[in-house]
Amino acid sequence: REMQRLRSSRSLVKPLLESRRLGGGYCTSSSSEKIVASVLFERLRVVIPKPDPAVYAFQEFKFNWQQQFRRRYPDEFLDIAKNRAKGEYQMDYVPAPRITEADKNNDRKSLYRALDKKLYLLIFGKPFGATSDKPVWHFPEKVYDSEPTLRKCAESALKSVLGDLTHTYFVGNAPMAHMAIQPTEETPDLPSYKRFFFKCSVVAASKYNIRNCEDFVWVTKDELLEFFPEQAEFFNKMIIS
Repeated sequence: REMQRLRSSRSLVKPLLESRRLGGGYCTSSSSEKIVASVLFERLRVVIPKPDPAVYAFQEFKFNWQQQFRRRYPDEFLDIAKNRAKGEYQMDYVPAPRITEADKNNDRKSLYRALDKKLYLLIFGKPFGATSDKPVWHFPEKVYDSEPTLRKCAESALKSVLGDLTHTYFVGNAPMAHMAIQPTEETPDLPSYKRFFFKCSVVAASKYNIRNCEDFVWVTKDELLEFFPEQAEFFNKMIIS
């Protein structure tokens, strides 16, 4: 009897899981609900951010304190080290500027800006579930159709904007977050759907040929939140910068 009960439960659970499997995770969705895969396409930091003033003050204090107890070397040893530093292989180090021309001109189409922060791609157009025909800023996205996984759907969404995925890297197979959209009294015609977010990173690229959209920008996290004031709390928790 126990074996029959286990076989019966497995026969019920297996089709249920297969119908709910999307990408690397599981989600529940009615047949009438649409599923949208959105891509958070980010460029990682190029330079190390400047330390906080309090951290810098502590590091300076720590260095000065350690200098009091540092080992004293003979002057003869220090003279030899100085002479070696004056050889023909000596090079002058000139750090690259943190503020670029794109920063000065506020060129948000350039990846060569805000080097000490992460940048995120937003495109201008009509996303799924828009309440009007006017284009708005949104992430690259695609409605889940016949792709084998939701991750593949997200790849198709980004590929339609970039042309190819050569210089990209999707982080994991499962989405990083999702939001459920329901119609309200103000928007009764709004369809009910779920939007899943996948993270993807820029790899060895300084420029992309963005297409299939009216406009695009590369923005920092703070700038991104200004584009979505109603969902600012959600994106602030989702994006760790």
